[in-house]
Amino acid sequence: MKSTQINPAWRAKAACKGLDADVFYPEPEDDIGAQEAKSICAMCTVRQLCLEHALTYREKDGVWGGATERERRRILRQRRKSA
Repeated sequence: MKSTQINPAWRAKAACKGLDADVFYPEPEDDIGAQEAKSICAMCTVRQLCLEHALTYREKDGVWGGATERERRRILRQRRKSA
């Protein structure tokens, strides 16, 4: 089983736990709207686990691990080029 499963234990430690989820789902391509979510993610101790979860499960929407969907696509492209 993958370390970033559907209900991973790291979520209990996430800085976003209990916050309004709308903060993490700004309008697509709204970089300014994503800044609030990114500032919360920047302080999160499980940020990298969250990002890896989003990359593994190809999360299409929202800010995960401090990265927007567009930024996550870029990360995946870079990883494929490096492989």
